Amino acid sequence: MKRMMKAIQIPSKGEKMKLVETPVPQPGEKQVLLRVEACGVCNGDSRTIRGSAPEYPRIPGHEVIGIVEKLGTGSTKWKIGERVGIGYHGGDNHVTGLTMDGGYAEYMVAYEDSLSSIPNELSALEAAPLMCAGETTFTALRNSKARPGDLVAIQGIGGLGHLAVQYARKAGFRTVAVSRGSDKENLVRQLGAHYYIDSEKENPAQALQALGGAKVILATAPDAKAISSLINGLGSDSELIIVAGSGEQLELSAMDFLKGPKTVRGSFTGQAREIQEAINFSVLTDVRPMIETFPLQRANEAYDKMMAASTRFRAVLSISQ
Repeated sequence: MKRMMKAIQIPSKGEKMKLVETPVPQPGEKQVLLRVEACGVCNGDSRTIRGSAPEYPRIPGHEVIGIVEKLGTGSTKWKIGERVGIGYHGGDNHVTGLTMDGGYAEYMVAYEDSLSSIPNELSALEAAPLMCAGETTFTALRNSKARPGDLVAIQGIGGLGHLAVQYARKAGFRTVAVSRGSDKENLVRQLGAHYYIDSEKENPAQALQALGGAKVILATAPDAKAISSLINGLGSDSELIIVAGSGEQLELSAMDFLKGPKTVRGSFTGQAREIQEAINFSVLTDVRPMIETFPLQRANEAYDKMMAASTRFRAVLSISQ
């Protein structure tokens, strides 16, 4: 008789997520079976939920922490009982939760090369958002032009931004948080920001210039108008890095670049090696996400809250602790 598991599945394109009972998958060659402990709910899941997966039914979720329970043929990289994590890149050219089933389930199959080791210092719930939100912001800052002592601004204080502020401070940057309204100021200062710019009260670009001009601005909120207005806050030989985007056009002119040299670029990474480096740095410097947890059966509610930006700050499904 087949073992069954609970999972959140999108039955077919355009349908809502449903809680189902489905057979526990079996690992193939160079794969492992994970007993899922936690799975983050990320904006990237919207591609699957809105119908972009190549086939359905599909289980979404790409911020997955689990315990290795079974090894597939030829799988030698991990031992049964080890705790591991997987992000957006699922291995073998797969996207976790989009072209292969993801972590909104009690079990999932993963390619062994796509996994990173999760140390005991991190709980499964804390580790899940580091698989995507944490790694994205950490790697963007790590590969940026900023060096210790440089002025670095984080635009948007949400799921990505609240982690980016911590990473920037721990990396030794003069850290500026830029957001709308005064309600987040105390929090971002607790997270390590040296300065707070309320974009409702002052022009962020002018405020950054008053501080000497930013070496790096990390744009973590998908607001094209807000992102475009920041380029004039850059200093010389600097860059604006976009890690969250909307489909809106950026409003930039050639003159914006002639005051430079300046670069505007995106950063999208998320391979196992980069995730491992983000985890190691997070443990070393005590960076942790602020999370709101939901049981598996409330995945629809968790997703809706995340999309409405009303989660404080990352939604995580608690599956088996």
